[in-house]
Amino acid sequence: MDESNRIICLIGIYLCAFVVTAALTPAAIALAKKTGAMDVPKDARRIHTKPIPRIGGTAIFAGVTIAVALALFLGLLEGENVTTSKVAGILAGGVLIYILGTIDDFKDLPAPVKLAGQVGCAMVVFFAGNRIDFIANYFGEGTQQLAGVVGFIITVVWIVAITNTINLVDGADGLAAGIVAIASLCIAYVAYIFGYYPGCICMLAVAGGALGFLPFNFYPAKTFMGDGGALFLGFMIANFSILEPVKRATMVAVLIPALVLALPIFDTLWAIIRRKINGRPVMQADSEHIHHRLLRAGMGQRRTVLCMYGVCGIMGTAAVLLSRELYVEATGLMAVAAMYVFIVMTDVHTKTPRIREKKDKKNE
Repeated sequence: MDESNRIICLIGIYLCAFVVTAALTPAAIALAKKTGAMDVPKDARRIHTKPIPRIGGTAIFAGVTIAVALALFLGLLEGENVTTSKVAGILAGGVLIYILGTIDDFKDLPAPVKLAGQVGCAMVVFFAGNRIDFIANYFGEGTQQLAGVVGFIITVVWIVAITNTINLVDGADGLAAGIVAIASLCIAYVAYIFGYYPGCICMLAVAGGALGFLPFNFYPAKTFMGDGGALFLGFMIANFSILEPVKRATMVAVLIPALVLALPIFDTLWAIIRRKINGRPVMQADSEHIHHRLLRAGMGQRRTVLCMYGVCGIMGTAAVLLSRELYVEATGLMAVAAMYVFIVMTDVHTKTPRIREKKDKKNE
C-alpha cells in the first residue's frame, strides 16, 4: 500500500469511530432517560448540580469497536507481531470491560468485584496473545516459565492500572474524553512515524470515539460516559499501546503511553497515597484530585479542563520527542509540566501538598 492510500485508510478509520460515536450519543442520552441511568449529584464530590445521563459510553464503545472491527475486516491491521486472534481478543476484552462498567453504572458494584472483573478482562487479552513480553530474558537461560509468570503479572497490572487511571480522572465535564483523545493521538503519531501502522490505526479509532463524544460531554455536559465508557477507553489505550512495540522491542513501548498519561497516572498514585495515609479505602472516592483543587481555586470547569489538557499536551509532546531520542528537549518539557503540577498541588501557605485530613472533621 502506498503512502497516500495508507493515509486515506487512517483518516477513514478515525472518521468511522468519530461519526458512529457522534451519531449514537443522542440515542444513548435518550436511553439513559428511559432506563433511569442518571448521575444524581448526591454528594459534595460531584460538581454537577442536576441529574445527567450517565451511559454515553455506549456510543463510544460502539464507535471504537466498529471502527477497529472494520479495520480488521479490511486487513489493515496486518503486522509482524499482530494477528487476528490478538486483535479479536482485545475486542472481546473490551466488550467484557464495557459490560462490567455498565453494570456498575446501574448497580454500583463493590470495589473488589470491579477489580476482579478487570483482572479477568486483562487475562482474556493476555491469553489471546497481547502481552508485555519484549523483555524476553529476565533471568537468563533456562527460566522461560518464570519469565512467563513475570510477563503475565506485568501485563495484567499495566492493563488494570491504565484502565482505572482513566476511570478515576473522569471527574469533570470533558476531562477524561479530552485526555484520552490527546493521549491516543500522541501515541498514534509515534506509531506512524516509526511505521507501526496497526497500532496507529487502533489508536486513531480510540481518538475518534473520544472526540466524537466530547461535544456532548464538554461543559455544560449533556451526558457522562459513565464507568462503561471510562473503563472501556482506558482498557483500549492500555491494550493497543502494547499491541506491538511502537519503536523496536524496547521499553519505549510502555514508556510512551506512560509519559502521555503522566498527569492522570500521577493523580491516581497520589490519590492512593493520600487515602492510605488517611486510613481510607483506596477505591473510596474523594474530592482531592487535581481538577478538584483547580475548581476550588476558582478556575471553573472549562478553564480547569483546558489547563489539564495543556499539561497532558506538554507531556504528549515530550513523549514524541523522547521517542525520537531528543532527550534534552523532552526533559525540558517534562520539567515545565512538573512545575505546573507542583503549583496546583501546593498553595501560598505550604511548600508541600496537604495530605492528612483534619481530624476534627472526623470527630464531629
